[in-house]
Amino acid sequence: MPTAAHKLGQAGEAAAADFYRRAGYEILAQGYRHGRAEVDLIVRQGTTLLVFVEVKTRSGGQYGSPETFVSARKKELFRLAATHLQEELDWRGDIRFDILALTPLHSGFRLEAFEDAFY
Repeated sequence: MPTAAHKLGQAGEAAAADFYRRAGYEILAQGYRHGRAEVDLIVRQGTTLLVFVEVKTRSGGQYGSPETFVSARKKELFRLAATHLQEELDWRGDIRFDILALTPLHSGFRLEAFEDAFY
């Protein structure tokens, strides 16, 4: 049975996918895995931009902002997954790494997008 934190995370990832979809991106993958790496969301904008998204959903800010919870190791794994997917797709366009920070509100989420959050 999923915990409250797991349910919150799933709701946050669904909200993140909706955010990018409404912004005109195509959802390519959710929960993409390559080895030990997991990318929450991979979206594409046309034929020129591929975005790897780390979704961070937290119930509140008492332990810090959600975006501060992306470790150096997570960034390294993200890069490995991105390299693998680029080779798999023979991707020649640009890539970007985003962090989407979500905090629940009474209705929906407060959402902050950090584009080009790391390289």
